[in-house]
Amino acid sequence: MNLFFILCPLLLFFPFLGVSAAANVSSSRPSVANIGAIFTFNSTIGRVAKIAMEQAVKDVNANTSILHGTKLVLQMQDSNCSGFMGMVQSLRFMETDVAAIIGPQSSVVAHIISHVANELRVPLVSFAATDPTLTSLQFPFFVRTTQSDLYQMTAVAEIIDYYGWKEVIAIYLDDDYGRNGVSVLDDQLAARRCKISYKAAIKSGSVDRGEITNLLVQVALMQSRIIVLHTNPDSGFMVFNVAHYLGMTTNGFVWIATDWLSSVLDSTSLPSETMDILQGVLVLRQHTPDSDRKKSFISTWNKLTGGSLGLHSYGLYAYDSVFLLAHALDAFFSQGGIVSCTNYTSLRDDKPGGLNLDAMSIFDNGTLLLKNIEQSDFLGLTGHVKFASDRCLVRPAYDVINVVGTGIHRVGYWSNYSGLSIVPPETLYAKPANKSSANQHLHSVIWPGDTLSKPRGWVFPNNGRQLRIGVPVRVGFREFVSPVQGTDMFKGFSIDVFTAAVNLLPYAVPYHFVPFGSGRENPSYTQLVNLIATGYFDGAVGDIAIITNRTKIVDFTQPYAASGLVVVAPFKKINSGGWSFLRPFTPLMWTVTACFFFFVGIVVWILEHRINDEFRGPPKQQFITILWFSLSTLFFSHRENTMSTLGRLVVLIWLFVVLIINSSYTASLTSILTVQQLSSPISGIDSLKNSNEHIGFQVGSFAEHYLVEDIGISENRLVRLGSPEAYAKALQLGSKNGGVGAIVDERPYIEIFLSTQCTFKIVGQEFTRSGWGFAFPRDSPLAVDLSTAILQLSETGDLQRIHDKWMTRSSCSLDNAEIDSDRLQLKSFWGLFLLCGLACFIALVIHFVQIMVRMWHAPPPEAASNGSSISGRFQRFLSLIDEKEESPRSERRKRNGDEGSAADHQLDGRHTKRIQFDLTPNSNR
Repeated sequence: MNLFFILCPLLLFFPFLGVSAAANVSSSRPSVANIGAIFTFNSTIGRVAKIAMEQAVKDVNANTSILHGTKLVLQMQDSNCSGFMGMVQSLRFMETDVAAIIGPQSSVVAHIISHVANELRVPLVSFAATDPTLTSLQFPFFVRTTQSDLYQMTAVAEIIDYYGWKEVIAIYLDDDYGRNGVSVLDDQLAARRCKISYKAAIKSGSVDRGEITNLLVQVALMQSRIIVLHTNPDSGFMVFNVAHYLGMTTNGFVWIATDWLSSVLDSTSLPSETMDILQGVLVLRQHTPDSDRKKSFISTWNKLTGGSLGLHSYGLYAYDSVFLLAHALDAFFSQGGIVSCTNYTSLRDDKPGGLNLDAMSIFDNGTLLLKNIEQSDFLGLTGHVKFASDRCLVRPAYDVINVVGTGIHRVGYWSNYSGLSIVPPETLYAKPANKSSANQHLHSVIWPGDTLSKPRGWVFPNNGRQLRIGVPVRVGFREFVSPVQGTDMFKGFSIDVFTAAVNLLPYAVPYHFVPFGSGRENPSYTQLVNLIATGYFDGAVGDIAIITNRTKIVDFTQPYAASGLVVVAPFKKINSGGWSFLRPFTPLMWTVTACFFFFVGIVVWILEHRINDEFRGPPKQQFITILWFSLSTLFFSHRENTMSTLGRLVVLIWLFVVLIINSSYTASLTSILTVQQLSSPISGIDSLKNSNEHIGFQVGSFAEHYLVEDIGISENRLVRLGSPEAYAKALQLGSKNGGVGAIVDERPYIEIFLSTQCTFKIVGQEFTRSGWGFAFPRDSPLAVDLSTAILQLSETGDLQRIHDKWMTRSSCSLDNAEIDSDRLQLKSFWGLFLLCGLACFIALVIHFVQIMVRMWHAPPPEAASNGSSISGRFQRFLSLIDEKEESPRSERRKRNGDEGSAADHQLDGRHTKRIQFDLTPNSNR
C-alpha cells in the first residue's frame, strides 16, 4: 500500500486512464475475455514464454469446451526487467477491460506491481517470479504458477548435505530475487547443520568484469570450495568466464547453479568454448513429468520455431498459466461474474492542483475470479496444476543435471515428497514418503576437472593466515604439553600425536601454536574450549578431556588417549597376624555361611529322620548329629549316609556350594599370607564421598565441576593443587594437618605421578570413562580428517610408540598400583546360596506333601479321634513326621528274604541297641 502511494505521481502521465464498465449487467457470457501479460520480451524466459502463450491462446480458442464461445484475447506488454516500466505497463492495462494479468517475469517487478494488483483487485498470475517472499499473506492477488525458490533452495541444501559438505559460498544478484533466495538457502542449510560461510553480491543491471574479478578473488581466498550461483544469465555467464580465467573451474571446486542456467541450456545452443567452461557444473531444473500431451506440444513447438529456439520449463508454465486463466474465467462466467469496475475513491483529492486520480477503478468481481483461480485443478503440460493451502503448486520437484561434454546428463531428481532419488518423483507418490538419509540417492557426477571423485569441498584459506591453535601452558605434568624455552614451539605427548596426525593428511595445514595460560598455574581448559567457540582460536591441542559440556560447543577428534577419573590415597602395609585366617571373608559372609551350614543340617535331618536310623535318637544326640553332619561336610568327611532321594539331592547341591566356598577361601587366604597387603582408609569414590576427608584436584581440570555438580561433594572439602610435588606434599600431610586425604584426577596424570611416588596408590575403580582429543569449531572438516589420521596412527602402532616415549618411566613397581579393598563378599556368592536355599525349600515342600498324603489316607488313631479335630490332626501330623518308616533297603531285604551281608547285620545290631525317642507319648517305636 505504501509503495503504491510512493508511485502515485506516475499517474500524472496518465490523467485519462480508466476502465470502461459494462453498461448492461447480464448473466450472458461476453463474446471476448481480455487478459494481459507483462514480461521481458528479449530475455531467455521471455522469448520462449511469448511463443508459448500465443500458442496457448490459440489452443484455448480452438477448444470450445473451455470458454464455451467466449474468445480469449491476450495483450502483451514489455517490462524490460524494469520495475518502473512494469508499473507503467500495468496501468496501461487499466485502460482496457482486462480480467487478469499474466506476469511479471521478474521478482523485482512483481513486488511493485503486486501493490497495484492488491488495490485494484486484479489477479496477477506469474509464471516466472520465484522470489519466496512473494506470499499470499502480503500479496493476496499474486498467484505463482511456477515453483517457489523456497523449494529450489531446499533442493540445493539437500544436495550439499547429501555429499557431506558443511560450508558453502553464495554468489547472488543483489535484488529481491537474489537476496531472498539466498536467505532461504541459509535457513535450509542451518537446519542441516551447514552454513553459508561467505556471501558475495553482484549488483543488478549492467555487469562489470572488473567487479566480478574482484569478487571472485575474494571467494578464492575463502576456505570453502562449494559455490552456489543464483543470478541471471548475463551476470552468471560473466562469473563463469572470470572463474575459468582465475582457475576456479578446475579440480577441487564445486559449482551449483540454480535454474537460470538450465533455462539457457534448454533453449539455446551454446558455443563449445562456453560449454568447456561449464564442465562439471551441477544445475537444477524444474521437473515436468513426461506425458503424451507434453510430447505433442514439443512436436508443435519444433514446427513453430524451426528448431532455432528450445523449450524450457518456464515456457511450459507460461502455457499452463493461459489455460489456468481460461478455466478460471469459464467458472467465473458460469457463476454470473462480469468484468465491471468502480472508481477508486480513496485517491480523491479536492485540493487545487491535486492529482487527477478519478480514473482509477477497482475490479468489482476480482475476488471471485481469484477464488476460481485458487480452486483450479487440471492436468497441464507441467503436470498436475493445483494449489496447496499456501497457494504454491502441489508436488514441487526438480531435476538434478550435470553439464558433461557438449550436453547435459541427469543424475537424479529432488522432490519435496521423497528428497533425492534416481527415479522420477511421480513414481514415488503412490508409495509412503521416505526422506531418510539411507533412501537418498544420486547417480555419479563428473565434477570440475573431469573427475568422479567427490571433492573434499574445502581447503585452507589462501590468504596467508595460519590457523591459531591454542596450547595450554602447564605448570605440572609437562610430559603432555610444555613450551620449548626460547622458541614459540611446544613439545610433549599431545604435541607429538598432533604433529604425526597432521603429517598423515593429504594436504598441508598452515598453523602456529598460541600459548594459553599465565605459566604460574594450569589454565582453565573449559575457558580454552570456549575461546574456540567464540572464534579466538581455530583449534586447541593438548590434554583436553572430552566431556559432555564441551562437546556442545566444539567438535573433538577421535580420542588419542583413554582417560577417566580415579582416586589416589596413602596406604599402609598390613602384616599377617594371628587372625589373618578370618580376613578372606567379610563378617556378613562368615555369618551367612555359618547359618547355611546349620540350616542344611536341619533340612537333611528332617528328610532322613523317618527312614534313617543314624538321624534318630535322644534330642541331645540328634542335635549333635545335625551339627556334626553339617560341619563335617566342609571337609567332605561326614559319616552319616543319606538314604532318601530328597536328602541326597540336597547334600549333593550343598557339597557343590561348599567346594566353591572352600576353594575361594583357600585362594584368598593364600594371597593374604604370601603377597604383601596394602590398606587404605579410602576404598573408592563412595567411601571418599561419605567421609570428611579433604579432596585434592588439579587446577584447570574438569574434576572440580564433576565432584561438586555430579557427585555432590561440598566445595569446602576441595583443595586446588597444581603439580605432582603439591600432590605428594598434600597427601603426606593428610586432612588433619592441612593436606588432603585423597586426590581425584585423570588416570594419565596419576600414572605419571605414581611412577615416582611409591607411597600412594589408586584405590577403588575408575569411576568415569572419557578420553583426550583435539578441539575444533563445530562442523570443522579438519576434526574429521584428523580423527581418521589418529585411527591410522593407532592401527600402525605409532600412537603406542609415542606414548611409550613420553610416559614409560617408573622407579616404582606398578604391579600393585591399585589397592583392591574388597574382601570376598556375599555378593560374589549369593547365587550359590540362592540355589542351595531353593533346593532345600523344594525338598521340604515335597517331603511334607508326602506326609500330608499319607495322613489323609491313613485312618486316624482312636486317641486322636476323641480329641478336637484340629489338635488331633496336628498330633497325627507330628507323629507321622517322627514315625519310623522302613527304609527302601530294608523293604527289599524283607521282600527277597535276604538277610544281608555281615556288615549289614552289624549295622542293624548297632541300630537296635540305640534308645528310640518319640516326640509323641503314644508313638510306636
